[in-house]
Amino acid sequence: MSTTTHPTPQAAITVHGPVALITLEAPPVNALGQSVRQLLANALEEIRAHQAIRAVVLTGTDRAFSAGADITEFGGTTTGITLPELVDRLEDFPVPVTAAIAGVALGGGLELAMAAHSRVAHPDATLGLPEITLGIIPGAGGTGMLPRLVGAERAVDMILSGRRIGTNTAVEYGLVDAVLDSGDFAGAAVAWAASRLPATPGPTEGAPTRTRDRTEKIADAAARPGTIAELASGPLRKAKDPYAARAAVEAITAGIEEGFDAGATAERRLFLERVASPEAAAQRHLFAAERATRKPAGLDATSARDIGQAAVIGAGTMGGGIALALATSGVPVIVVETRQEALDRGLAQVRRNLDVSVSHGSRTSGQADEQFARITGTLDYADLAAADLVIEAAFEDLDVKKDIFTRLDANTRPDTVLATNTSYLDVDAIAATVADPGRVLGMHFFSPANVMELVEVVRGARTTPQTLATAVALGRRLGKCPVVVGVCHGFVGNRMLEVRGRQAEALLLEGALPGQVDDVLTGFGFRMGPFAMADMAGLDIGWRNRTSQGTSAPVSDALCEAGRFGQKTGSGFFAYDGRERSDDPETTRIIERVSAEQGTDRRDIGSEEILERLLYPMVNEGGRILAEGIAERPGDIDVIWVKGYNWPAYRGGPMFHAEAVGRAHVAERLVHHAEATGDETLRPVAWLTAPGGVDGAGAPR
Repeated sequence: MSTTTHPTPQAAITVHGPVALITLEAPPVNALGQSVRQLLANALEEIRAHQAIRAVVLTGTDRAFSAGADITEFGGTTTGITLPELVDRLEDFPVPVTAAIAGVALGGGLELAMAAHSRVAHPDATLGLPEITLGIIPGAGGTGMLPRLVGAERAVDMILSGRRIGTNTAVEYGLVDAVLDSGDFAGAAVAWAASRLPATPGPTEGAPTRTRDRTEKIADAAARPGTIAELASGPLRKAKDPYAARAAVEAITAGIEEGFDAGATAERRLFLERVASPEAAAQRHLFAAERATRKPAGLDATSARDIGQAAVIGAGTMGGGIALALATSGVPVIVVETRQEALDRGLAQVRRNLDVSVSHGSRTSGQADEQFARITGTLDYADLAAADLVIEAAFEDLDVKKDIFTRLDANTRPDTVLATNTSYLDVDAIAATVADPGRVLGMHFFSPANVMELVEVVRGARTTPQTLATAVALGRRLGKCPVVVGVCHGFVGNRMLEVRGRQAEALLLEGALPGQVDDVLTGFGFRMGPFAMADMAGLDIGWRNRTSQGTSAPVSDALCEAGRFGQKTGSGFFAYDGRERSDDPETTRIIERVSAEQGTDRRDIGSEEILERLLYPMVNEGGRILAEGIAERPGDIDVIWVKGYNWPAYRGGPMFHAEAVGRAHVAERLVHHAEATGDETLRPVAWLTAPGGVDGAGAPR
């Protein structure tokens, strides 16, 4: 196995007349680890000794000014100069410092840039404080500096969302002072810094204004205590980690209402608390797990083919979303339908989605027009002759999909990659309908496909390495998180969801009610419980699937037989007034009737049992998935559930959660519930019971 080595970090100093240029090179992304911080501190001290230097420009590489702190230092002992100390030294430097930002300036990298006295950026630069996505908050003055540069409202939005912004937005906000579009970006930055100096040195230059002393953009918020809490109320409701979000609000509030120094003290205390928290540990796990998904076994990324023309079969909700995702990423796409009216309806919906995004400000009208122009429609499979990749997004029926792939085999090039968007069905059975099954695999998108990050890339028994690499590369090009999985009913996510669904149904029969079950799961951190989610999707969809498979879910089936299909009919597990739901006495009567018909004695069920019955069987199924090789690593399962099923990121995913509470504890509780309910599927698997756990293949280690 090869390893990547990087050159020794350096902070090179070059002098250009009165301006000293510090160029930081610490591949791959100029992370601000201890050695890099010391290099920068030494460079500043060296420049301080030269009285002829009247300005400093600090820059990085084309790829990164700095991507932020070294995450591997979190939770450990820091030696040498800390990042807050380096930020203070830069801010207090006696001559003006300009941060010249190319590539990314994120987290601690942006805090360093904000400590400079001015900022210039390359047109393609990206800036942000994404710490909240790791369960922490800025820890080197970011919660105090950003409001002073962009204003309280924008700072609250950026910090609580972790949102990154481009150069044009940064200029609009006041975070960047100038855009320098030059082939020699560093040289242009030096010239810009020199142009701001008086023609001759003198007392008029004075000490540069520090960011902490700029109060004009926070004056109103400082004069009206409670403003930050008011601005944060909406973002707090949407926060993926409420603990980190509340800590960030507290730090921002202190920095504005009590002054910069008080805010910095609060920020550092809260930062250290969050770094040591279980929520941050969970999100560091996810960060590492997502990076690991990029290197599945047997993947040769260099063999991926470029996709110059794609096609989507089906113009429904899923097909239209996939087509929009492709077009947004610059890929021309042909949408195939069987009837003109269905094609027209689907393309019109895509156009409406684009128009909505324009009204929300996430696209310009010109961008929407350009992206829609990349989508064409046809009723003729012969128009797919030039397609490099086709994604089938038709009705979830094996015979329908087999027929489509037979037609694709006859109308596409022999090297065209053929992907099915099936969420449950046998990819190998679909692949068997074409002459070369090696060009077939699954690409399971999640709805809405143009928004949701996850794609389960399903490697079939005969999928070639190039086919796999091409699908994974396309997923990344679309801005998705592709996770490679194996073939089984439901793959990883839906297979585990089905287990949870069976337990949720059983809980209703035994004595729980839908609102009680949903409240337990939302209390754990999910945005929606299983029954509200089922109502939103439509209960009739699952009913049709169960009918075709000869299976049943007594309560859900009874609701459907009563014409209660969820939100679309105004009643399901809950009653609806528009989208507002409420507990429904009629649902309770139906549940109690079905329980009696099943011969089940209803009982009071506590929240702890409900949570265990919903989550621990999922973990158990995850253990089976690992043993079968359907998922390569426990972290792959966690990424799938966080990215595709709204498992709360600050809980780390189902397999991480099992580690956090203890595998032995999960196993013991599963044994208890198996014996109490008679459900032998709850017996714990080897991943939970083997001494020392099991490896990714399910073998004891």
